[in-house]
Amino acid sequence: MTVTLPEIPQPRSPLVSIKKPRRILAIDYGRKRIGLALSDELQLIAQPLAVLTRTNRQNDIRRLREICRKHQVARIVVGHPIHLTGAVSEMAHEATRFAARLGKHLSIAVELVDERLTSWEAAQTRPASKLSDRLSRPIDDVAAALILRDYLEKKFHPPVARDSSEAH
Repeated sequence: MTVTLPEIPQPRSPLVSIKKPRRILAIDYGRKRIGLALSDELQLIAQPLAVLTRTNRQNDIRRLREICRKHQVARIVVGHPIHLTGAVSEMAHEATRFAARLGKHLSIAVELVDERLTSWEAAQTRPASKLSDRLSRPIDDVAAALILRDYLEKKFHPPVARDSSEAH
């Protein structure tokens, strides 16, 4: 005689229920090129990824969708090129519209972040070589990595509010 015992449900491993960390994609938006940078899965490190040459809106969105799927992107940060004075430029308006289109078409959280001086800082990272060599390669991906670096630093190390009584 065979006795069939009821199946005992196995407890789920706590590791099974934890979602895999996902990456953040940073975009340095431009009229001719789009610089891309990607975080690691723990969202601690920013690395340049690619420079896309713009073609048209539909194709640009399609290529970004493919990149987001391939790299399991959970959030996109788009550089917001406001002037040093804080005034909003025409490019800032374009970046805002671009970010809105990304959110609508990709169904991924999109955030605008201040990108003041990132292009200048990216240009400073080039080695001091011949001018023609320095100008031959776009640095939009490096600018995107700097945008992402600043975003991650603020996310994990927010500024500490100082108590006014501590001031000397």
